[in-house]
Amino acid sequence: MSHTRRTFIAGGAHTPFIGKGHPDFIWKRHPDFGVKENPDIESLLKAAVDGALADTGVDPAAIDRLYLGNFLGELFSNQGHLGAALAGSHPAFAGKPAARLEGACASGGLAFLAGVDAIRAGADAVLVTGVEVQTTQSARVGADYLARAAHYRRQRSIDEFTFPALFAQRTKAYREAFGVSEEDIGHVSVKAYTNANKNPLAHMKARQMSIDVAGSENDRNPCFLANEELKPFIKMSDCSQVSDGASALLLVSEAGLAALGRVEADAVEVAGTGHAVASLYTDGDPTRLTTTQSAVEQAYASAAITAADVDVAEVHDCFTVTELMMLEALGLAKPGEGAALTRDGATAIDGAVPVNTGGGLVGFGHPVGATGVKQPLEIFRQMKGRCGDYQVNKAMNWGITANMGGDDKTVVSLAIRNLG
Repeated sequence: MSHTRRTFIAGGAHTPFIGKGHPDFIWKRHPDFGVKENPDIESLLKAAVDGALADTGVDPAAIDRLYLGNFLGELFSNQGHLGAALAGSHPAFAGKPAARLEGACASGGLAFLAGVDAIRAGADAVLVTGVEVQTTQSARVGADYLARAAHYRRQRSIDEFTFPALFAQRTKAYREAFGVSEEDIGHVSVKAYTNANKNPLAHMKARQMSIDVAGSENDRNPCFLANEELKPFIKMSDCSQVSDGASALLLVSEAGLAALGRVEADAVEVAGTGHAVASLYTDGDPTRLTTTQSAVEQAYASAAITAADVDVAEVHDCFTVTELMMLEALGLAKPGEGAALTRDGATAIDGAVPVNTGGGLVGFGHPVGATGVKQPLEIFRQMKGRCGDYQVNKAMNWGITANMGGDDKTVVSLAIRNLG
């Protein structure tokens, strides 16, 4: 499909991603417990919006449309109707079109696609945001809420922690099919924490991870499922974080970029998009992310590139094995070879194709609705040299993202071109 109007990312902002394990997260053992409270969904959203407005210098009155990704506001925060919450985040947004998009963990990606569609349809400036609060309930209650991203009636009973169990199934199948060891997969976690330790906004910025801990079950890294068959295949270090946080970015047309007083070299272009959805009611090959592969291939084709062109990637590592499968779905590794690519350092910040440079979902954190907005903003920040201690020190022409909702059910992929 040909699109005559080009779309650019002009800038944006993240809040810190926080939750248990973050030094600023207030819980019963924190010295400020009972004195301070953690940010709520409204304050996180406003902070990200204010940060994006400040970063881009856009006149809020000049924004044509606003989109927000969120999955579980009604459950964790007792708040729906979040398009109107976004409209309420700045006085200049009153009366403007605003909407919330939901697609489980791909909610932010869907909000981004809605923004791209709006630019292609004639808008010149679109604010895209994502926000999630997930720490207002216990881990078990939260796991039940998050199980809504699966087919609840069919899959909820697999374990009280439904999604870790579903990806333990994938881990078991993947290891058996390709002879990948537990220690091989542990290298994904080590990389994630290493990168997060360099990222001041990361959930796990203050927590270290070694292969001695991540490579096998131990007192510091237990297996936690009740399902005895699947329990050996998922540990704490294999999981993304239960995080609160928000991200916001500004999409503009060529005219919108000029109105900011900027040139193409100041921005990145959304050169290709992919969006694929599989049935919630059936499951495919547990060793492959076929829906992800479909979305990525769409993004590559619309940008007229291949995996060989990719310089940096942000992928959906909801669990460590998922990153390995993502590398394979992106065409960066052959089936079963993602572990070797990671173990050999090819996906590290100084590797051939850096992946999840800020820590990914395992290290940076996973406020579900924000992740699909965070990913393209991180590509922008890397390409424009804004990542500080976790900056990639090489030229980057092309980046790719893959934001996945549920167990490879809803996937958004973006091919992003550096113009500077």
